[in-house]
Amino acid sequence: MRFHVRDRLLGIGEDYWIEDEHGRKVYLVDGKAMRLRDTFELKDAHGRVLIDIHQKMFALRDTMVIERDGEGLARIRRKRLSLLRNHYRVTLADGTELDVSGKIMDREFVVEYDGELLAVISRRWLHLRETYGVDVVREDADPALLIAVAVCVIHLAEKEREREREED
Repeated sequence: MRFHVRDRLLGIGEDYWIEDEHGRKVYLVDGKAMRLRDTFELKDAHGRVLIDIHQKMFALRDTMVIERDGEGLARIRRKRLSLLRNHYRVTLADGTELDVSGKIMDREFVVEYDGELLAVISRRWLHLRETYGVDVVREDADPALLIAVAVCVIHLAEKEREREREED
């Protein structure tokens, strides 16, 4: 399953569609403006909220939280003590951990579980400059969750880059 995401991604208050490989609108990312924390909703094509995404307010490290139906689904943060700067850890509610690594800012990275590839995020497949793809590799994987993970990781990396620029 391959999805196309417009790269004006994560403008708080901006909404954008995620399309399947045939150009059908599948998910809507609804950025919530005027909130104390960064908040997004991933909705299906009919407007039903599938996943809530928000920044954890009081955390030592930047953390994004993914919820489904009010229940915690996953927590994402940059992996501590990693030699790779672009390495994030996703901790699912059941304790399972996913690794996200690659060139996050270039939209070239992977999501893995225990060394097994779950999704590839890449611009290489697409000709549109402002678009990247999310290719869900495993049939039994949750595409909405993997898209939400990609959204969170990119958001966290962009926030970190902004902080570094402000410090310079």
